[in-house]
Amino acid sequence: MTLVGVSPVCENQLLRSLDRLPPFSPILNRLLATLAQEDVSFANLSEVIEKDTVLAGNVLRLVNSALYGLPGSVNSVRHAVAILGMVKLRNVVMSLSISRMWRNVRTPEGWSSARFNLHSVATAILSDLLAQRLPAPYPEGAFVAGLMHDIGKLLIGIALPGEFGMIRARFELGGCSLEECEREVLGTTHAAVSGAALQKWNLPSPIQRAVTFHHTPDQANHGQLDLSHVVHAADQLAIDLGHGLAASCEAQQGKLSEQTLENLGVTRHVPRLLEQFQPEFESLQGFF
Repeated sequence: MTLVGVSPVCENQLLRSLDRLPPFSPILNRLLATLAQEDVSFANLSEVIEKDTVLAGNVLRLVNSALYGLPGSVNSVRHAVAILGMVKLRNVVMSLSISRMWRNVRTPEGWSSARFNLHSVATAILSDLLAQRLPAPYPEGAFVAGLMHDIGKLLIGIALPGEFGMIRARFELGGCSLEECEREVLGTTHAAVSGAALQKWNLPSPIQRAVTFHHTPDQANHGQLDLSHVVHAADQLAIDLGHGLAASCEAQQGKLSEQTLENLGVTRHVPRLLEQFQPEFESLQGFF
C-alpha cells in the first residue's frame, strides 16, 4: 500500500517503524491463522499457551475471575481453554499478546500506553458485540480490526516523534479534527498508516479495509455496510464510555456515537450490548 500524499522518506520511516515492534509470538500467529479458517485445535493452542508462562497464568487468572463465577479453581490450561471456547480464547490472548508486543517500545512524550491499550481493547470488544447484531461482512474479524484500528497512531509516534508532537499541538488548539491535523502535517492519516501496517502483516483484506476506513466507512465498500462501519461505531462508543486516548477523556453520554448507532439501526440493542461489554472489559482491564 502506498500512503498518498506522504513523502517517500516519511513513508519509509513509518513502515520501517514496524520493524521496531517485536515479532508476533507463535501463539499470536496461530490465533491469526484461525481468521483464515485454518484448522487449529484446542489441544494445539493449549500446548502453545502452556509454553508461555505469563500468558498461561493470565488465561488461568481470567477463567478463575468473577466473570465466570466457577464453583472451584481451574488449574489446567486445557480446562481453561475448553471453558473459554475458541472465539473468547482468541480475543483474550490476542489482547494480551498485542499489548505485550508493544509494551517496551519507546514512545513519544505524552503517549499513554495504558490508555492506548484500554481504548483498543474497548473498541475490539464493542466491535465484536456489534458485529453479532449487524449483517456486516467478515464478522469474525471484528475483534482484531477493533484491536488494531489505531496502531497507525503508535507508528507515527515511534517513527516521527517531531511530527507527532506537531499534530498533537494543532489538535489541542481546537478547530479541526485529528485526521485534518494529520493531513496538514503528514499528508495522510493514522487510519491509512494502520491499514498499511496490517497489509504488511498480511492480515485478511476485510480487516485491512475496516481499519483503513474506520473514520470514513462509507468509502470502504461503495456505501454498502462494511466491517469498517462496525469499527467506526465501536470506536465512537468506546470514547463515549470514557475509554478514549486523550488524557482528559470523559464519558460523553452518547453524544459522539448516538447518530452513528441510530444510522446502523442498532440503538435498541445498546443497553444489552453494554451489559455484555462491561464485565468483559473489566475482566481484561486488570491486565493493563
